[in-house]
Amino acid sequence: MVGIAGTPGTGKTAVGDTLARRGERVVRVADTVAPFVVAEEEGVREVDEEAWVAAFEPVDGYVEGGLAHLLPCDRVVILRCRPDVLRRRLEARGYPAAKVRENLEAEALDVVLCEALELHPPDRLLEIETTARSAEETADLVAAFVEGRIPPSHGSFDFSGFLAEGP
Repeated sequence: MVGIAGTPGTGKTAVGDTLARRGERVVRVADTVAPFVVAEEEGVREVDEEAWVAAFEPVDGYVEGGLAHLLPCDRVVILRCRPDVLRRRLEARGYPAAKVRENLEAEALDVVLCEALELHPPDRLLEIETTARSAEETADLVAAFVEGRIPPSHGSFDFSGFLAEGP
């Protein structure tokens, strides 16, 4: 099972769609969490992550979504995006200002990567910057990583400078 994770707006769904069009099995985290939602506010669901992970049935394929890195995956791909571009993407989706700010800070602080590194060996992780890549290009890199044609790599993106820019 391969997890495709990242902050909202980094391209997870688009890459999942591309892989699915290529005939790959792609399970959407969003389609599996409903029984584990403990609260919802302004369209944002709070999930009992531990219960969800415990109940999740492994799949032969990809799991795409913001929580995919919490699953016991064989490999994990973390999609990344420069915060200035991410801001535009989230604002275009109509995210409230507070949620935009929260997600930009998470991206700048490597939150998803840090969580993934707590659960997975570094040699099973790949970070891909999607800022200027198409979903097709990113899906090609994901497939190459899964097939062993490109090595694991993480920690090469430093977006912390965006924290000084403020909301």
